[in-house]
Amino acid sequence: MVLPDNFPPPLPLIVAFVADLMFGARIESAAERLGYQLKWISSIQAIDPQAPPSEQFERTYQLAEHLSGSGALLLEQLTSWRPALIILDLSNEQIPWREWLPLIKSAPATRRLPVICFGSHVDTATLKAARSSGADAVMARSRFVAELPNLIQKYARLTDYAALEETCQAPLSELALKGLELFNRGDYFEAHEALEEAWNEDQSPGRELYRAILQIAVAYLQIERGNYDGAMKMFLRVRQWIDPLPDICRGVDVARLRHDARLVRQQLITLGRERIGEFDRALFKPVHYHA
Repeated sequence: MVLPDNFPPPLPLIVAFVADLMFGARIESAAERLGYQLKWISSIQAIDPQAPPSEQFERTYQLAEHLSGSGALLLEQLTSWRPALIILDLSNEQIPWREWLPLIKSAPATRRLPVICFGSHVDTATLKAARSSGADAVMARSRFVAELPNLIQKYARLTDYAALEETCQAPLSELALKGLELFNRGDYFEAHEALEEAWNEDQSPGRELYRAILQIAVAYLQIERGNYDGAMKMFLRVRQWIDPLPDICRGVDVARLRHDARLVRQQLITLGRERIGEFDRALFKPVHYHA
C-alpha cells in the first residue's frame, strides 16, 4: 500500500480558543505530555483578519454551513486542521463563541468535533448557554484545570490510522464497484445510491472511502444542477472522510481523487455563484482504481 508522506499525521491537534497566554501555556504543556500539538486562537482576527478588533458580534446566525463571513472561514479552517479536540474559554470576549459554537456543532462538516468549554463557576447563565449550544462538556475553570489531562484523554476524537491502513488492503465490494462504474459514466445520482448502499453494508473503517466518493458525486451533481451552495457544502463536508485515507485505499487512487476534487472546487470558487453555468465539465475526472 502507498501511504502519503503525512500518514498518519505527526501529532493529533487540539485547537484552543483561549486569550490568556499564561493559561494557554498550561494547556499546551498538558497537551504535549499526552502527545498532542496545540494551536491557539486568541481572537476572531486569527480566523478572519478583516474583522475589526472592536467588532460588536451580531447575535443572529445561520446554522449548518456558512458560505461567507467569519463563520465560513472558521469552518474552512477546522475542516482543514481536523482537530481531535476543541477547547473554548467562555470568558474570551474576543471570540464570538455564541455564534461559533452552535455553528460548529450543527454543520455536518464539523459537528463530530468534540468541544470542551470552561468558564466562571458563578456565571451559570453562560455555562448553560454553552450546554444549550451543543458543547460536549461544560465546566467551571477550576475543574477544567484540575482534570485537564483526563479531559483530553476522554473527549479527544482520534483517527485509528492503523485500522484504516489495514482495512484499506481489503478489496472493493461489488456494490462499490458498481458505484464507481456509475461515477465514471457521469451518473452521479445513481453512483451516490450504490455507494451509500455499499457504505451501509460495510461496518469497517474502510467504509469511509465509499462515503467520501459518494459525497464528491453529490457535489458534481449539484454543479450540473447549477446549485452553487449545495456543491460548496458537499466539498466542505467531504474532507473529514477523504483526508484521513491513505493515498491508495482498496485499489482506489485516493490522492488523485483528492487532487481532482480540489481542482473542481477551485474552479467553482473562481466562477462564483452567478457563473456556475460556465463550469467546464471536463474537470469531472473519473475515479482511478484497480479492482
